[in-house]
Amino acid sequence: MSEYDLKGRVVIVTGAGRGLGRAMTEALTEAGANVVAAAHITNDFPELEAACAGNPGKTHCVTADIRNSEDCDRIVAEALDAFGAIHGLVNNAGLTFTYIWPDGHKRPEWRATGEMPKFWEASDEVIQNVMNANFVGADKLARRVAPLMVDQGWGRIVNVTTMYRTMTKQGSSPYGPSKAALEVATEIWNKDLGGTGVTVNILNPGAGAATPGMSDEMKKRDETLASPVLIEADLMKAPIVWLMSEVTNEVSGMRYDAKPWDPSKPAADEAERIGAKAGVLLYSMPDY
Repeated sequence: MSEYDLKGRVVIVTGAGRGLGRAMTEALTEAGANVVAAAHITNDFPELEAACAGNPGKTHCVTADIRNSEDCDRIVAEALDAFGAIHGLVNNAGLTFTYIWPDGHKRPEWRATGEMPKFWEASDEVIQNVMNANFVGADKLARRVAPLMVDQGWGRIVNVTTMYRTMTKQGSSPYGPSKAALEVATEIWNKDLGGTGVTVNILNPGAGAATPGMSDEMKKRDETLASPVLIEADLMKAPIVWLMSEVTNEVSGMRYDAKPWDPSKPAADEAERIGAKAGVLLYSMPDY
């Protein structure tokens, strides 16, 4: 049983079918929240529903591509139709390096030199799709749900961005710029929503890549390292439930990393130890 009771809360989670989104959906429904699970890849829905079966909260799966305005409208409409309200939004869906450079780990010249591809190697289509999925789609959903949350005097928006080191490392374009846009938007939304009862925060996996979507070769290579860099999606569970709970009414405009979060310790203590202001892009973040 979750430490926090989210019974009656309704949360939209994008990219909910697998990886981080699935883990957060499982945790939220275990805490009693009803989750509108939106995803573009619907083959994952049966596994998601099976993982959440028996939890106090319900799941309502929606096939949607947040790059399309009509699909964003439909996500909101189905949430209201299924559960009657919207209390939370987790902007998790996005396109990552495996989409931008799908054969990157196979290119001999990259493996030989250790250099990543140059920004000019990406196509116009790839750049537009990444920006639309990682920032524009999140912005569309936030603009649709924020007025509803303001009217009810309570709400939670959580954006999944990435570490600043990842945003700016070689080969990260256009992924890094798309996440930087969402990072800065978080701080702007926080200012706009001040005093409304609606909070806006960032929850990142942390330093490394999430294991879902990683190739078997990368996973095997990671297992040989003294300090593995791949991140298990379940690390997102404790902090997302805390951020969606009543105890975080005064917590807004912050960023948290899941990797160093110890779920066996009080959430408030972990948040105090790990948290940093959103929108402050630092070259060096603390090592945990």
